[in-house]
Amino acid sequence: MPDTPAVIATPRSRVRVPLRFHDGYRADAELVTFHGLADGQEHVAVVLGEPGPVPLVRLHSECLTGDVFGSARCDCGPQLREAVERIAERGGVLLYLRQEGRGIGLYNKLDAYALQDEGLDTYEANAALGLPEDARDYTAAAQMLRALGIGELDLLSNNPDKADQLRALGVDVHDRVPTGVFTTAHNVRYLRAKVLQTQHTLPLAALTELSAG
Repeated sequence: MPDTPAVIATPRSRVRVPLRFHDGYRADAELVTFHGLADGQEHVAVVLGEPGPVPLVRLHSECLTGDVFGSARCDCGPQLREAVERIAERGGVLLYLRQEGRGIGLYNKLDAYALQDEGLDTYEANAALGLPEDARDYTAAAQMLRALGIGELDLLSNNPDKADQLRALGVDVHDRVPTGVFTTAHNVRYLRAKVLQTQHTLPLAALTELSAG
């Protein structure tokens, strides 16, 4: 399990950015960059609403295909859109983490997609490429939270590993709040694999029925 980060990160810059989504939803955000992140990546914090003593926080891994191009092969884009609105309503932070493809990178993710087209699930495809099923480490996320003065939070996520890693890094995760279920004809097998392989909190029975159909 991760240890508490030894290096202290500090805010580098803060800038106000008005957010506009394709469905017309709007939110005003403060984007924060950092010095001293453990992995050297350009992660960014998106501060929304008025964060209270126990803010709502999401750790969102970058997904070019889903977040930008609207790919239906995953649920990343809809999760990002949902998270911004829910966090803005309550007050909190979205950490946008440069962890494409669960940490394996964009090109490797697209190679894994090709293997999924041959019948492997998302985790089997990574393994077939000699890559970790999930290479993400949330040390930098814990650093970002500390730099923002956040030591306790509710985590907006279906993924228990995110909560486990943050707790091991010294962050007090009060509750894990599930996100919505965003199914398409192209991502049902992907969502089922997340339940079966990494115990995501998604309705397995419903996903099994949809994939069978």
